[in-house]
Amino acid sequence: MLFNSVVFLFGFLPVAYVVFWLLRSTRARHVWLAITGYVFYGYWNPRFTLLMLFSTLVSYLAGLGFLRWSDPRHRKLCLVIPVVTDLSLLGFFKYANFGLGTLGATLDLLGWHVHLPHLDIILPVGISFYTFHTISYIVDSYRGVIRPTRNFFEFAAYVSLFSQLVAGPIVRFRTIEEDLETLGRSDRTRWLGRGISFFTVGLVEKVVVADSLAAFVDPALAHYHTLSTLGAWAAMLGYTFQLYFDFSGYSSMAVGLGYLFGLRIPQNFNSPYKALDPSDFWRRWHISLSTCLRDYLYIPFGGNRHGTRKTYRNLMLTMLIGGLWHGAAWTFVAWGAYHGALLALYKRFGARWDRLPAATRQIGMFALVVVGWVLFRATSFGMAMGLLHAMFVPTAGAFVPQPVLVIALLAVAAWWGMIGPNVYQMNHELTWRRQIVVTASFAASLALIIGSPFSPFLYFQF
Repeated sequence: MLFNSVVFLFGFLPVAYVVFWLLRSTRARHVWLAITGYVFYGYWNPRFTLLMLFSTLVSYLAGLGFLRWSDPRHRKLCLVIPVVTDLSLLGFFKYANFGLGTLGATLDLLGWHVHLPHLDIILPVGISFYTFHTISYIVDSYRGVIRPTRNFFEFAAYVSLFSQLVAGPIVRFRTIEEDLETLGRSDRTRWLGRGISFFTVGLVEKVVVADSLAAFVDPALAHYHTLSTLGAWAAMLGYTFQLYFDFSGYSSMAVGLGYLFGLRIPQNFNSPYKALDPSDFWRRWHISLSTCLRDYLYIPFGGNRHGTRKTYRNLMLTMLIGGLWHGAAWTFVAWGAYHGALLALYKRFGARWDRLPAATRQIGMFALVVVGWVLFRATSFGMAMGLLHAMFVPTAGAFVPQPVLVIALLAVAAWWGMIGPNVYQMNHELTWRRQIVVTASFAASLALIIGSPFSPFLYFQF
């Protein structure tokens, strides 16, 4: 089910909202949130709700184990068994065919021609995100950062929370625990206006900006080999803003939905295209993922505590894994390596970079990010090399259809993404003037939803 669908906006959401606030107790609201999460997820494919339920049960029982045992041996088992289980499920569904394909290609290079099967596997939507939720809960419980809950429905509601289930933000239990435990005392009107405003801004980001950009980006990149240098840059600039507004829009809607149900979901984007350097970019882009990579990979690897060379190694390992998390393809690994190299170079030469004017650093960092998105978007290294060649070697070819409209779209997206305020910098107090703006924005988005083809969020594939 999509946030930007009629069935969600006028069917699922009103029912979920009204019943939630008619219920009075915290336990009843936990149960209802868990039910709505499974209905929301099962709308796509009911079979995979069993997979999420299994992962939830394993992690919940591990939490009970931490409460019961204090000796290192049992605690280590409560850590290792569920984490290995969760990663095994993720590995099978997301990376099995990738691993088989890579193994087959490697054997071919060695002269061993072995036929390996291609498994008929459907990737469950959102499995990467809810796996991150369960693993972060287990690791934080093991570290003593949180006290595991005994309330199964509280934990089930946390894992299956429909507002951020399939594409984030990655919400750690400690971030939302207080709100979950006080749901019975929540005030329906406290964050109502803020929730509506956040959701509507996110809907505009997705439906008006991202989907409008997709209308020329997708056809252009489908025929990337015909693009001129200007056409290649226009297509990649369009994709750069499409990806941002698509994912930022989802996150904004998730935050708004959280407010509607008395839950504070953390910020996931902070104007990343205003970043001045690689470290600044990762403090602003997909914040919930970058902080998880830092806390659960980079710091355990050793962080910057053991000398310069090991710091570079830890940065590279973290970003390689982060790239692979995004998808089962070597292009994603290369994208992770690219950003790992940028972070390492900035650590080495950052003092010189920081002496440049702020505008120069912002434009330079933005250009580096656009180049990285070529690897992220490409379906093969051939496509990536073709696009990069067209972008940096003067090439004749096609531009894009309706150039005046495309340039206008890019200008609006560039202003909002690189200069204008993000959703957290906006005023969400619903005065009567803002109510008119919000209503008009929602109506315009709804008109586009009804009149446009099916448009899933880009991050659903991860």
